Order: sequence, then C-alpha cells, then structure tokens
Amino acid sequence: MNDSPGRTPPGPSPSDEQGNGVPAQSAPADDQAVRTEEPAPRAEEAAPASQWAREQPPGASGPPLRGPPPAPRRPTRARAESNAGPTGPYGPGQGAWGGNHWAPTPPAPQPGVIPLRPLGVGEILEGSFGTLRRHWRTALGISLAVAVATQAVTTVVTGVWFRDNPGFEYLDNPASATPGETLDAIGESLPGTGVTALVSLLGSIIATALLTVVVSRAVLGRSTSVADAWRSARPQMLRLSGLLFLLPALIVGVFGVAVAPGLLISAAGAKAVGVGVALFGSLAGMAGAAWLWIQFSLAAPALMLERQGVLASLRRSAKLVRGSWWRIFGVQLLAVFLVFVVATVIGIPVGIIEMIFTGESATSGTIGWSTLIISGVAAVISTTLMAPITAGVTALLYLDQRIRRESLDVELAQAASK
Repeated sequence: MNDSPGRTPPGPSPSDEQGNGVPAQSAPADDQAVRTEEPAPRAEEAAPASQWAREQPPGASGPPLRGPPPAPRRPTRARAESNAGPTGPYGPGQGAWGGNHWAPTPPAPQPGVIPLRPLGVGEILEGSFGTLRRHWRTALGISLAVAVATQAVTTVVTGVWFRDNPGFEYLDNPASATPGETLDAIGESLPGTGVTALVSLLGSIIATALLTVVVSRAVLGRSTSVADAWRSARPQMLRLSGLLFLLPALIVGVFGVAVAPGLLISAAGAKAVGVGVALFGSLAGMAGAAWLWIQFSLAAPALMLERQGVLASLRRSAKLVRGSWWRIFGVQLLAVFLVFVVATVIGIPVGIIEMIFTGESATSGTIGWSTLIISGVAAVISTTLMAPITAGVTALLYLDQRIRRESLDVELAQAASK
C-alpha cells in the first residue's frame, strides 16, 4: 500500500460497506504504483482535523467513522542522499521535509574575528587584520616593543661592528679580493652577524608567543592585555625557544647538505662540474627547505595552544599539514608577499628621506649613523605593522586545520558561550 503524502489512504468504499458489509479489497501494489494520476483532495474539500476524532453518535447506523489518516512517511535514505549538498543533507539553503518551502541553513556562529567553520583564504586574512583592528592596543603594543628592542641592538651592532671596519670592504667587492682576504672578512663578520641574528630570534620568539595568545582569544571574542598574554605564554617560552632554534637549523642543514657535493667537487679542481652540481643542489636545497618550512609551520601555535613539547609539536604540525601542503603553502606565501609589499612601500619614502638629509643610502659603500637610524625607524614601522598579521595567519591556519579535521569549531563555540 502507498502512504505517500497527497494520496487518499486506501480503505473500503461507502457502497461496499453499505451493500453487503464486506470490505472491498485494496488494489495490488503494482496497480497502486501505476495509478499516479489520481488527483489528491483539495485543501478546502478535506475534512477538518477535528472530524477525525469525532465519535459515532448513539443509535446511528452505518459504518464507524475512520480514524486519522496515516502520517506521511519520511524520505528514504536513498532519496535523502540524492538531495545531499555541501552544507547539509538537503543542500545549501534547504531544510527538512514537512513544509511548503525549504528552511534556510543557519549561519555559523561568529563570537570573534572568524566564523566557527572551515575558513577560506580571504577569511583567514580578514581574521588577521580583524585581530589587529579590534585589539590594536595589545597587538601593536607587543610588536612595537619587540621591534624597538631588536632593531636598536641591530642598529648599534651594525654601526659599531661593521661601519668602521675596513676589512669588510672585501665583502662589497669579493672579485677584487683574494680567497684569504674574503675568508678573513667573513670570519670577522661572524660575531656581529651572530649577535644580530640571536637578538632577532629572541624577539621573534617573544612576539610569536604573545601574539598567538592574543589571536586565540580574539577568535572567542575576548580581549586580553599584554600582562595577561605574558602570563599565559611564559610557561611555554623555553620550549618555544628550542623550537625556533631547531627549525632554522633544520632548514639550513638541508640546504647545506644539498649544496655540499658541488662545493667539494669545485674544491677538488673540477670547477665547471662543481658549479653545475652546486647549482642543481641549491635548487634541490631550496625545495627541501620550503617543504620543511610548510611541514612544520604550525608547530609554534600547536606548542603554545596545546602545551606540547618541541618534538611533539613538530609531529603535530606534520599531521595537521598532511594533505593540505599546497593550500598552506599558498596562504603562507601570500602572507610573505604582503610583508614584502609593506616593506617596499615604507622603504621608498625612507630612501628618499635618506638621500635628502644625509646624501647617502643604506646600499652605498659607506653608511653613517644617520642612515642607520633612519633605516632602523623604517624597519620598526614595518615590523610593528606586519608581525601581528603574520602571527595571525599562522595561528588561524592552525585553527582552520583543526576545525576541518577535528571539529574544533564545536569546542570553540562551547568555550565562547561560557
């Protein structure tokens, strides 16, 4: 028998019931399937709902009144799957059966800077800029303090160590220097380069730790102060330092291993072959370094937000990146491009100011203190603006991968409602 909505339920006809009291036989199933042209009763002809519950009057003859019509059957699994769409079992903007129209799909909750669902590239960038826009006091305060401290040390070391050392002239024109003079200049520059690299790395550790905490709370719609961010990030500082020391060492090591055969062949006397092998090795080394960079790019937020160790955070990042390497590479490359654009936009007027007020530029052979100070101010402005953006992109990529793989959006929505 067919109980589809809109069909009159099968039952005995009045003539059969009043004639001989024998109920009429229902049509076979095949016949019912063919008889689809029977029109459904119109709404104004159908009996009201109260009629189905009315009792038989005393002493009345005739058959008893029938009960309520059978409820319409739910759609089968095959039909539901045929209507399945990307945002629900009935497609975007569609609801369940039972109404005269499809109910729209409710939007994802957004307690903070991003909606709690899988994110697009534009939403990740918008979330990063939104964090800077909504929580600019904390974000800019952190990045400004770190940028001023690191750039001040870099400027002083460059001015004292490099500016007045005549041995470094060989690095400007290596073709006119002997191999021994070049090696001596490189050896003399290593301490100053090491100091500036160490200070920059420490600044990056502090900025990454604090800004990751700021972004994670901005996702929940909560603001935080610099002191709160420091209290939350301080227990993980030592581990984050180990992580950010290990990652550059891995990348440089992979590049060095790829270039080493060509250098050894050149040192053995076969310079032409050695140059070709070194060139090919440098390309392979850059590819390997880029792969490692993306593979472990989510280790820092995993370490900060999940309170994991160095090696555990590396494994966690590799697990989250698996299957999405090219997507994450594209987003990170876009963030690097934005940093480059901002640095270029700031650097053009800075170069003009240097030429006007000092008559020299940072690219000239002699660099004065005025040029170093102006260049340092430009670097501080660029770092202050872009550090929250790059940290925000990395943190939101981490959250997006967990939403896609682990339904983190459910936990975030529950945490935001508390």
